[in-house]
Amino acid sequence: MSRLRLINLGLPKSGTTTLARALRRASLETADHRIKPAQIPDEARHNAFVGQLMYDGYFSTGDPLALMPEFVAFSEINALRNGLSLWPQMDFGVIYAIRQNHPSAVFVQTWRPAEAISGSMQRWSNLGDTRLPKNDLPGLPLGYGGSHAERVRWIEAHDRHLDQIFRGSDVFLRLDVAAPDAREQLSDFIDHPIKWWGHANRSRPLDTATAAQNDTPNDTTEAL
Repeated sequence: MSRLRLINLGLPKSGTTTLARALRRASLETADHRIKPAQIPDEARHNAFVGQLMYDGYFSTGDPLALMPEFVAFSEINALRNGLSLWPQMDFGVIYAIRQNHPSAVFVQTWRPAEAISGSMQRWSNLGDTRLPKNDLPGLPLGYGGSHAERVRWIEAHDRHLDQIFRGSDVFLRLDVAAPDAREQLSDFIDHPIKWWGHANRSRPLDTATAAQNDTPNDTTEAL
């Protein structure tokens, strides 16, 4: 039987941390944003961004998952920090390569309404007003993303992009994280019992002190 590999294509603040917690509580080895030192013995990959390892694997071997064989699931795969802007969930080449190299792989998109995601981005550290508009992202060039309307347009375009890639496919689940049956949907989709579902990594009211603290890399606030 082929090994389960689950890749989340959701954007930041769409429920990626909730997904990571649910998968880990279901005893599925999950890489979320960065590789934690406690997860693997290989020091060379400690604290490496999941997105960075995906692109390293993609360009060195053709397989975006080649450098993370220990993991079953990948819950937040983007990175946006200190000039690094990686968005494999928006990259057709990466998604295609995963499907080619891992025919049994399944894809989830953690989903919330675009307006809700945009609002959470604005409240999360300096993501909405600084990091998005001051970096170059797929579909959101440098200088854009600082306004709610621009972010909503970008988020909705990502939904449509995934609609096109997975049209008619049974290996993709758009998971409304607020749905009453979200846990059951995920469990049925991956044919594995999911025992917990909730709300993790809530956006906090933003003030100057919080923004400064959250811009410091650490395990609890760095994820977008």
